[in-house]
Amino acid sequence: MNELHIERSTTRKVTLRLLPFLFLCFTISILDRVNIGFAALQMNQDLGFSDAVYGLGAGIFFVGYFLLEVPGSAMMARIGARKWISRIMVSWALIAIAMVFVKSPWQFYTARFLLGVAEASFYPCMVHYLSGFFQSKHHAKAIAGFMIAIPAANAIGAPISTYLLQITWLGMAGWQWLFILEALPAIVLGIICYFYLTDRIEDATWLTHEERKWLIDVTTKEAAAKQKVKHYTFMQVFRDRDVLILSAGYLFWMFGYYGINMFLPSISQGLREETSLSLQGMGWVLGGMYLIAMVVMYLVGKSSDRTNERKYHVAGCLGVSAVAMMISVLVSDVSVIVSFVFLTISLCGAFGAYSPFWAIPPSFITGTAAGGAIALINSIGNLGGFFGPYVVGYIRDATGSYKLSLLTLGISLIISAFVIVVFVRRTGGKVEQQAPQTALEKVV
Repeated sequence: MNELHIERSTTRKVTLRLLPFLFLCFTISILDRVNIGFAALQMNQDLGFSDAVYGLGAGIFFVGYFLLEVPGSAMMARIGARKWISRIMVSWALIAIAMVFVKSPWQFYTARFLLGVAEASFYPCMVHYLSGFFQSKHHAKAIAGFMIAIPAANAIGAPISTYLLQITWLGMAGWQWLFILEALPAIVLGIICYFYLTDRIEDATWLTHEERKWLIDVTTKEAAAKQKVKHYTFMQVFRDRDVLILSAGYLFWMFGYYGINMFLPSISQGLREETSLSLQGMGWVLGGMYLIAMVVMYLVGKSSDRTNERKYHVAGCLGVSAVAMMISVLVSDVSVIVSFVFLTISLCGAFGAYSPFWAIPPSFITGTAAGGAIALINSIGNLGGFFGPYVVGYIRDATGSYKLSLLTLGISLIISAFVIVVFVRRTGGKVEQQAPQTALEKVV
């Protein structure tokens, strides 16, 4: 069996074995993280929460996430991704179900904080795990393959969540059933994960001996190539210039992204009023917006791999997102429908940047240090997920409108694009340029 054939068969098997399952796990993760936006349509009124209270509770998730992200990644490196991912999924599901007992703002804040603690390190574990089973030149495509779960969770979750809001079984409100029914799959998948995933290539019995040997050889050579540029320890990544700059850029990006994402169902109330949409109809419209963003995300990841370029893809997407968000504000008084067209474009840009962005850290850092770098960037960056929703809610309470909030989010996205394109030195393509190009560009 020649090397090209082994590469094709190995990559195809790894893709089919890992991506669908991790995609499903990550979809449920995102759904349980952001379904609060739909629950708020009923919950805020039932519990008497203001937009500022809701924004703080939605965002405080990321404070807990920040505090345990890096320690969680260190723990994953110690005990293995399989056990750690399984633990994360079961624990966050139980806390998500506990959301039905929330009655006061402080209970709301506590539950969301604990949910962030439980889910911390889930994402960097997934990225680091995938990076260990794929060649560097396929990282963006592989990461995009499971990160499509982010818009997919919103696309699927929007109509499902609006449907669940209409359930009133056993004397409980629809928002309570939403939390229960959307958390149960995480428990099931968490248990399956423990038996399904393999921590190391050497343990992947679903590959042939020749395929395992080839994959070990190629990933080992790439790790050595990265270390020739610079050898990193787990602690050294916390002082690396590009890691810190990527963290800052990601923070401003997440400020804008979660600011709009957590409030989009509430913002969409204006669209319902102008078009006489039902609650379920609004769910389908929002689902369609995220479905378009999912397609764009895939195409951007494919383009990034084909051109072997990362940071300009990221900055370009974020720039488009920012401009479209600002235009949506300017045209909102003329037509809410046109405004939502530009909001859709903004979502496409915000999602499109994901896969090329997360292909940058594994391109120059390897081993457990790569897991630490991804965790650091994700934890610091996701603090933007705390500030964004809170600022949107605060401005909405102060002005009675979302216009100034959206302009603020657009400015944050512009800052993110500027930081990444101007200050990040690594392009994410160094390893590919050093390593031999022997594989077909399109494997699956």
